[in-house]
Amino acid sequence: MRDEEEGPRWGPAAGGAPKALVVLLHGVGADGFDLIDLAPGWGKAVPGALFIAPHAPEPCDLAPYGRQWFSLQDRRPVAIAAGADAASGALFAWIDGQRLALGLGWDRVAVMGFSQGAMMALRVGLHQARGAAAILAYSGALPCPVPPGPGPAVLIVHGEDDEVVPPGASRNALAAIESAGLSVEAAFRPGLAHGIDEAGISLGALALQKALAASP
Repeated sequence: MRDEEEGPRWGPAAGGAPKALVVLLHGVGADGFDLIDLAPGWGKAVPGALFIAPHAPEPCDLAPYGRQWFSLQDRRPVAIAAGADAASGALFAWIDGQRLALGLGWDRVAVMGFSQGAMMALRVGLHQARGAAAILAYSGALPCPVPPGPGPAVLIVHGEDDEVVPPGASRNALAAIESAGLSVEAAFRPGLAHGIDEAGISLGALALQKALAASP
């Protein structure tokens, strides 16, 4: 990922050197600015955390604006898995560089994603970043097999009325992650379409607080 893809950052709310890092991964057709507004609220739960919302490396090929982690022109599971695999190496290297620059261990890093960003959070967090503290996956899907635990604590949140990514995708992810022996919690929000509601935001704050609130 190039420097111009780094995206907006916020925090730490407490000031001083960051004691944790939270990476926010946007969905297709958006960019890092789409999720950085979550930082001030979540920063109250983890005041020592720096939040960074990188821009995905590719222009969106489904719209004349926004970015994408990989193309969704072909939505067959095998194509999505290949796209997530191809994009995960550079994303992991970028996150790893950020946490090294901050002097943090992987146990002080959480990766959150929405929609395609949730796919990337799961792909990177379950495979390359096995030592990360937490993965927060909103309105996404699992693009890869799940290695057996241990691994990061996982939070899955999905709207029951999502017409973009069916909630069944997150139910399948939940079953696979549970079967692998990882710690996972899930919430399926009635009446919610493809988005994040206040309850989901609160659940995210609690997950980050559990994983990152303690000083290293």
